[in-house]
Amino acid sequence: MKYIPQHIAIIPDGNRRFAMRLMKEPSKGHEWGVEKLKTLFFWCKEIGIKSVTFYSLSLENINKRPKEELNFIYMLTKKEIGDIINNKDNFVHDNKIKIRFFGNKHLLPQDLQDKIKEAEEITNKYDDFRINFAMAYGGRQELIDASQRIGYAVASGQLRPEDINDMVLRENLKTNGDSDPDLIIRTGRERRLSNFLLYQSAYSELAFSDSYWPEFSKEEFFEIIENYASRDRRFGK
Repeated sequence: MKYIPQHIAIIPDGNRRFAMRLMKEPSKGHEWGVEKLKTLFFWCKEIGIKSVTFYSLSLENINKRPKEELNFIYMLTKKEIGDIINNKDNFVHDNKIKIRFFGNKHLLPQDLQDKIKEAEEITNKYDDFRINFAMAYGGRQELIDASQRIGYAVASGQLRPEDINDMVLRENLKTNGDSDPDLIIRTGRERRLSNFLLYQSAYSELAFSDSYWPEFSKEEFFEIIENYASRDRRFGK
């Protein structure tokens, strides 16, 4: 392939609908979704993609999903992170994957926040691959929060209004330190970003799949990557 994206972002939509189609509880769809995440990593590794960002849980999900479903997602996340902390997850340690969570993490249960912090510290030494999880995240809220921080800096005299530029804004985003995604893939038959990486996606290529996330196939993924590789990314030139 001519061009391989170095950073892809995934909106893994359709866990619940896939489970209901098979007459299973929504929780089963989320379990399958976690396994597909790991499978996709190996597809990425096979072709040289180094960074993946998953839209794991939005602010809208937190406000609108049933409490029982949210508690299951939190429990499932804690279990997966606990395996990393206790060296039971060979997937992360064997592949030297740096794990990072970003979003309004203060909205998550405190025990989950604690586990996230510990897992990030443990995997911070790794630099072969990177997996980011946007959790309790919303792109509009991210921009509001960044604007407030910059506003406080101006009000306190630490920053002049005329010094506000792209770099200053990026330093105040929750994704600070990460590159913009080259490609964003959304599964689940929807054709929108749903408040995901609104600033960072300015020049991202977009791909949409009619497959629900747990059934997203390697063949479809490679077809999307091949299509990306054939595009001429001019960045306004």
